Amino acid sequence: MHEVPLLINITLALIVAFLGGVLPRRIGLPTIVGYLLAGIVIGPFTPGFVGDIATIQQLAELGVIFLMFGVGLHFSFQDLWRVRDIAIPGALIQTALASLLGFGLSQLWGWSTLAGIVLGLAISVASTVVLLRGLMDNSLLNTTHGQAAVGWLVMEDIVSVLLLVLMPLLTSSNGVFDWQSLAATLLKRHPLWRLCSSPGRA
Repeated sequence: MHEVPLLINITLALIVAFLGGVLPRRIGLPTIVGYLLAGIVIGPFTPGFVGDIATIQQLAELGVIFLMFGVGLHFSFQDLWRVRDIAIPGALIQTALASLLGFGLSQLWGWSTLAGIVLGLAISVASTVVLLRGLMDNSLLNTTHGQAAVGWLVMEDIVSVLLLVLMPLLTSSNGVFDWQSLAATLLKRHPLWRLCSSPGRA
């Protein structure tokens, strides 16, 4: 009996996602727009059926995993190296400029410095999944421009991993930047530290 709600949510989510993917294409809109509208339709903020949010979030995470697998299948480090002159500086410059823009807006709104840093970092990274879906829909994934765009976002994903590691250390209990915790975290992630602290060493 406990499997029935799960099956219902999966079935309805797939049906609505299918309709959301087909109908926008018929009128010339990107598929991702239909997927977003489909999520709104079965979400808690619209009338009618409301899906199990926890279950659908798990399905969404699974879908993102498969999409990222798709990125890996279509892209290699050789591809990234081939477009390095565009992807690496472009991703770093965009991340820096977007972070500064978010930080500047937060200061105009009267936010604290640390809150502004977090906002800037949060909006500095674009969505690889959205771009990949758009490139695939328009058969541009394997083109030179498509490879450059994916390489750009792969670099941003690498930066995002670093930001996710560092973001919890941006604040301490007294609301100031904790440089000591930052240095300790980076040190513990160094291979030499892991080698020296492994249980097998005396």
